[in-house]
Amino acid sequence: MTLRTAIIGTGKVGHLHARALQTLGLSDFVAACGRRLGSAQTFAENYAIAAYTDIATMILEQRVDVVCICTPHPTHRDVALQAIAAGAHVIIEKPLAMSVAECDDILDAATAANRQVGTIVQRRYYAPCQRIAEAIKSGKIGIPVLGSATLLGWRDQKYYDSDAWRGTWEGEGGGVLVNQAPHQLDLLLWYMGEATEVYGVWRNFNHDYIEVDDTAVATVKFSSGGIASILVSNSQNPALYGKVHIHGSNGASVGVQTDGGGMFIAGMSSITQAPYNDLWTVPGEEEITTRVRQQDEETFFNVDPVDHFHALQIGRFLESVAHGTAVDIDGEAGRNTVALIEAIYESSRTGLPVPLSPRRSGEFNK
Repeated sequence: MTLRTAIIGTGKVGHLHARALQTLGLSDFVAACGRRLGSAQTFAENYAIAAYTDIATMILEQRVDVVCICTPHPTHRDVALQAIAAGAHVIIEKPLAMSVAECDDILDAATAANRQVGTIVQRRYYAPCQRIAEAIKSGKIGIPVLGSATLLGWRDQKYYDSDAWRGTWEGEGGGVLVNQAPHQLDLLLWYMGEATEVYGVWRNFNHDYIEVDDTAVATVKFSSGGIASILVSNSQNPALYGKVHIHGSNGASVGVQTDGGGMFIAGMSSITQAPYNDLWTVPGEEEITTRVRQQDEETFFNVDPVDHFHALQIGRFLESVAHGTAVDIDGEAGRNTVALIEAIYESSRTGLPVPLSPRRSGEFNK
């Protein structure tokens, strides 16, 4: 049976998911739901699908199996709960929700209804990021004992003025930690494993027109005994890069620059610099930072990278739902990133380390 899919949220990200669903051809893309009928109809006309303003009605009338949730993240919990209650599996843009409690509401509802939850963090599918995961899995660096996640970008007033919710605690739930850093934080957790404690501090240095953080630092402890540092900021002009580095117990090191180039300055333009392994000291694999980098760059720009990697993750999610297998990047992964961010804010407020624990037992982040 072919899955029937729909989108909730008809803004820029909604179009990104819509293009993915049409390109993949793994489902019948049948409907879209928006807050306003006019904008929902305009969106739907682009894809020859039905338009709705009520989530449950759309799912029931169109017999929808899977929905992509592309609304602003403060709405993710309520939207996801409505979709799950109506019978749909959900794949949700990052961050999964505004708080750990909201994430748990989504995961509890999905478990009770036997529905799948996925979280969009498409950078995991970048070849350099996959290469690090494979190096760790195969034991090439021993045990990951030391890590770092760095994001040094720039956002100006035009960026924050582009949407009313940006830069506010109520509308965004945070700043650079919530909106720009989750991709690097997700990779750090994927590589290092279960985080058990964090000590962090946030500040706003250069953006007096927003309420939230433009800079944060943190130290993280992991159940393996490993440790990591986090340094994220939107105050570097011009912007520099986003990187994740992992150092192993045998002395070998691996790393990736996930973001760089012109797009990183504003965060609202196309990708101009391909991700690459900027650090690789595994014996006998020195070509990773030279020859393989050139191959990765050619492959990366043979496609539209924004569309391609979103489509890749959405496709994997649809295949998991269709075959009843475990989701590649599930809601638990999204919850873990939100938990880390929430703990950094709490630690900064109290001046004390904050313990973390996974929601469920079992393999962490798969």
